[in-house]
Amino acid sequence: MADEKLAKLREATAGLTQISDNEKSGFLSLVGRYLSGDEEIIEWAKIHTPTDEVVVPYDTLESPPEDIEATKKLLDKLAVLKLNGGLGTTMGCTGPKSVIEVRNGFTFLDLIVIQIESLNKKYGSNVPLLLMNSFNTHEDTLKIVEKYANSSIDIHTFNQSQYPRVVADEFLPWPSKGKTDKDGWYPPGHGDIFPSLMNSGKLDLLLSQGKEYVFIANSDNLGAIVDMKILNHLIHKQNEYCMEVCHPKTLADVKGGTLISYEGRVQLLEIAQVPDAHVNEFKSIEKFKIFNTNNLWVNLKAIKRLVEADALKMEIIPNPKEVDGVKVLQLETAAGAAIRFFDHAIGINVPRSRFLPVKATSDLQLVQSDLYTLVDGFVTRNSARTNPSNPSIELGPEFKKVGSFLGRFKSIPSIVELDSLKVSGDVWFGSGIVLKGKVTITAKPGVKLEIPDGAVIENKDNFEKERGQYYNCYVLTLVRTPRQVIKF
Repeated sequence: MADEKLAKLREATAGLTQISDNEKSGFLSLVGRYLSGDEEIIEWAKIHTPTDEVVVPYDTLESPPEDIEATKKLLDKLAVLKLNGGLGTTMGCTGPKSVIEVRNGFTFLDLIVIQIESLNKKYGSNVPLLLMNSFNTHEDTLKIVEKYANSSIDIHTFNQSQYPRVVADEFLPWPSKGKTDKDGWYPPGHGDIFPSLMNSGKLDLLLSQGKEYVFIANSDNLGAIVDMKILNHLIHKQNEYCMEVCHPKTLADVKGGTLISYEGRVQLLEIAQVPDAHVNEFKSIEKFKIFNTNNLWVNLKAIKRLVEADALKMEIIPNPKEVDGVKVLQLETAAGAAIRFFDHAIGINVPRSRFLPVKATSDLQLVQSDLYTLVDGFVTRNSARTNPSNPSIELGPEFKKVGSFLGRFKSIPSIVELDSLKVSGDVWFGSGIVLKGKVTITAKPGVKLEIPDGAVIENKDNFEKERGQYYNCYVLTLVRTPRQVIKF
């Protein structure tokens, strides 16, 4: 049955003129593996916690050379690659997510370019920037990078593969059934980065320039900057692959992949691979303390060797969807899952500051607040914050889209002393507000709550409930007395 399905799919795929032979081959290989059911099953009893030799503590890394010329030699072996295939739709934006303004009018992409420019200028190095786009972001990104035409860094763009979505009930490519617009296709996850680097010619270009390592990171992770200690360690130890991991795992990270030692090799364990009986154990903050940041350092010659040998058989992530009323299947892979195929692969347990993703407007509030400062494109944490963890922020659906979020704040409140914030309902914030401790703000349906300019709210739980309909009157009083602590 599986062979028959694959044969029909192969025949239909052959007629798709929109994609290359390499893309067709990659797609059919992925589907073939999926249909064969040969996926490796993780035996729970064989899972071991990695030692410090496998997941190296960041603090034990040797300091990089202080000499500028020695540092330049290290940097000249490096390329930076940002995953730029995602759209900003979840935050209510059109186009690539990397062009959302993060702070001081700068976008993610602006900050990335400024960071690499600063590095190259300081050391006289030539670290290039590569952007891996999807067909969703390709055209927009080409227009956007034109603004960096006079930049001192080399910027390269290339596309990851474009695969056809499979109609679930017929198991045929949706474009062959007439769905030829963008909805008929999908980018097959960032595990596709390795063949796409090769197929685009960018891998051979980097090797011809003497590059040895590529630092791969999500474009929305503001903490993913070039780290000389890590680069120095990898070059001297000849590790082919390094995954940055973080600890402690918080409740927000419980679904993220973790590194394990399995049958003598380091391996990424994702929640999708975990047997149902062990899911709670996997989510436990006690047993699996570290999680994958998706900051990856990979040796370029090793990528070439493994791609040419067709050896990167990462775990398949089935992603069923319903689009325009049609049930479709898309198969994806993750770049982190490739770790087990590389020689001398390690994890490095990095500071939490290297994991600062902006996935939602609640994350945007963190990085736009006084919790961080911006210098030369680098987002740096405010030393006045004594708690090593960031505040927990939950914003209601009224704040989900970036435009709505920005419109509801005259200015972003001070949160240096905040532990947690939960906001729900039609809430609007004035300027110069200070939030401290644990704060919950709830507006009842049909009620508009306006937090006045200069208000200081400290350790208040659900004050709307206590003040009810009189709150708006109270606001007017507070407007005349800025910086007054609200007592509920």
